[in-house]
Amino acid sequence: MKIAIIPARGGSKRIPQKNIKTFCGKPMIAWSIEAAIKSDCFDRVMVSTDSEEIATVARKYGAEIPFMRPLALADDFTGTIPVTKHAIEWYEAQGHTVDEVMCIYPTAPLVQPNIIIEAYRQWKDNHANYCFTATSYAAPIQRAFKLTENKRADMFSPELFNERSQDLEEAYHDAGQFYWGKPEAFKRLEPVISKDSSPYILPRYLVQDIDTPDDWILAELLYKALKANGNLT
Repeated sequence: MKIAIIPARGGSKRIPQKNIKTFCGKPMIAWSIEAAIKSDCFDRVMVSTDSEEIATVARKYGAEIPFMRPLALADDFTGTIPVTKHAIEWYEAQGHTVDEVMCIYPTAPLVQPNIIIEAYRQWKDNHANYCFTATSYAAPIQRAFKLTENKRADMFSPELFNERSQDLEEAYHDAGQFYWGKPEAFKRLEPVISKDSSPYILPRYLVQDIDTPDDWILAELLYKALKANGNLT
């Protein structure tokens, strides 16, 4: 059985009710649910949540809520992988064989069904534990600096200050959309970003973190622009 697991707890503080707040005409979580369903990759698309309100919205858009997430896995410190592990083990306890899993975030309105499919193929071809969406940093991370206590600049890699940008190695980061993974890797709580993982590289214009109200505004503007230009399915 192939399962899409969407972890969506209640209690968001920086953006209240973030997972079900209206984003471009739909509850935020609806975009992830519909992308998973439209990809036709899964036998089950389910939401792991501790919130009855989120559960009601998720069911409306086609997701299953086979259980309510235990409160011990719904605090500010519980990571995505333990929540995914719990869902896999719940299905196994019901007698199901879980063959392949994708954890997809509920705040990924730019995720596309065709990208889910292409990442799945890459994952299978690479025989990796995970395949996750990633994108490149807009500026060389070797030029990054921190602020000192007296508000001065302190480079992390000062020895690279005089290197040309084109000579610096490109760096990437997690795009925060989804993780295809082997059930065993999730159950062993293996980290997603490792040499056993295969990143699926997205263009930067398809990536937007949504952690603050400013992020939300930028994501809506980006979605509307991409939709108007025919860049989203």
